[in-house]
Amino acid sequence: MRDLAFIAFLLAFFGMGFRRPFLLVLVYVYIDIVSPQRLTYLLLNTIPISLIAVALAVGGWVLADDKRDTRVGARSILIVVLMLYCWATTLAADFPVEALEKWDWVWKALIFAAFLPLTLRTRLRIEALLVFMVLSASSIIIVGGIKTIASGGGGYGQLNLMVDNNSGLYEGSTISTVAIAIIPVIFWFMGYGTIFKRDWRLKGFCLALVFACLLIPVGTSTRTGLLCIGLLALLSLRAVKRKGLYLAAIAALGVAAVPFLPSTFTNRMNTIKTYQADESASTRLAVWKWTIDYAKDHPFGGGFNAFLGNRIRYDLKTAEGGAITGGSKVEVDKARAYHSAYFEMLGEQGYPGLALWLAINLIGIVRMEVLRRRYRDPDDELAWAGPLAAALQSAHIVYLLGATFIAIAFQPFIYMLIGAQIGLDTYLGRKRSEQTFRPMRRVPQSRPAPL
Repeated sequence: MRDLAFIAFLLAFFGMGFRRPFLLVLVYVYIDIVSPQRLTYLLLNTIPISLIAVALAVGGWVLADDKRDTRVGARSILIVVLMLYCWATTLAADFPVEALEKWDWVWKALIFAAFLPLTLRTRLRIEALLVFMVLSASSIIIVGGIKTIASGGGGYGQLNLMVDNNSGLYEGSTISTVAIAIIPVIFWFMGYGTIFKRDWRLKGFCLALVFACLLIPVGTSTRTGLLCIGLLALLSLRAVKRKGLYLAAIAALGVAAVPFLPSTFTNRMNTIKTYQADESASTRLAVWKWTIDYAKDHPFGGGFNAFLGNRIRYDLKTAEGGAITGGSKVEVDKARAYHSAYFEMLGEQGYPGLALWLAINLIGIVRMEVLRRRYRDPDDELAWAGPLAAALQSAHIVYLLGATFIAIAFQPFIYMLIGAQIGLDTYLGRKRSEQTFRPMRRVPQSRPAPL
C-alpha cells in the first residue's frame, strides 16, 4: 500500500506537470530530498525515479516553460565547471568503481542546481521552491521530533527517521544541520510568505516545526547540531533590537532546558571537552591530517571516495570523570571517511575543486549580504526580498559550519538552497532593470506661431 500511495502521488504531480512544467521541478525537489524509494518495499526501488524526474523537469522547461528574459548567474556557470571537473577526476579516480557510484548522484545534484535558477522567474516560484524544500525536509524532521519527545531520543546514530538507513538526509548530523539551517526560512514564511494565509494556523505550524527542528540534534545526540544552534542564535542577533534582552532570554532557556535533556544527549555533548579521548573526534583529526599529506602528492585529487586508500594511526587518550587522565593507546584504522566537506573536496577534487566549491559558497554569502542591505527599506515594494536574502544567508552559514564536521560537500539540499539564492538574485536583477529602463519616446516638436 505504501508503494502504491507514493506512485499515485508521483503520477498525479507528473500529470499536472505536463500542463505546468514548474511542477515537475518541485517533484524532483521532493524526490531528491525525501528519497521515497527508500521508504517503499519493492516497486519504487526498481525504478530510477530520480533520473526520470530530472529529465522531465529539464525537458518540460525546454519545451513548454516561459523563457523570456532568462538570465544565467555566474555561480550557475561555476557549478557546471565544478561538475565537469568532477567528471574528469572520476575518469582518473583511485577507486574507479566506487567513484562511479558517487558520481551517479553527484552529477544530477550539480546539473539540477545549475538549471534550477532558470525556472525561478517569479516570486511565487521562489516561494514554492522553498515551501517544497522545507516541507520535504520536515517530513523527516517531524518524525524525529515526535520520536524524541516520546522516547527521549535514540542516541547517536540510533534514532530511526522512517528508514533504517543512516545516510543522506537520514544521517543524524546531516539532518541536524539541515533542520537548524531551515529555521530562518520558516520564520520568513511567518512574516512574508504569500502562498499560505499568514494567520494563527500558519504561525502555529511554523512554531511547532521550529520546535521539532530544535529537537532533532537532541534526538540524534549530534554535537554538530548543538554547534549549529549556537551559531544560529548569534546570527539572529542582527535582526534583534534589544540584543541584551535577547541574549539573556537565550541563556535562560538553555539553562531551563538542561534538566529535561536525555542522558544520551548530555553524555554525548560532554565529549566535546574530552575530544582527545573520543574515537570519532580522534579519527577525524587523523583523517584530516592524512588528507593534507595526500593532497601534497595529489594536488588534483584522487576522485570520489579516495579516502578508501587511507591508513591512519592516532593516539586515543583515556578520560575519567569528564577529564583527560593522561594515559593513551595507539589505534590503527583504514578507509575512514573524511567527516568534513572541506577535506572531502580537498581529498577527492584537490585544490582546484576545493577552490571552486569555496567560491560557489562564499559568493553566495556575499551576494545575499548585498541583497539584504539593498532591500532593507520596509516601505519598498520589494521589502520581502531583504529578509529572504538574510534567511538564505543564515541557512547557508549554518550549513558551512555543519560541513566542517560532515562530508556533505555535494548534499543535494544545499545545492537547491544555492539555486534559490541564484534565482532570487537574478529575479531581483530583472526587477531593477525594469525599474531603471525607460523607453525612448519621440518628443513632439512645437509648431512655429502663425504670422
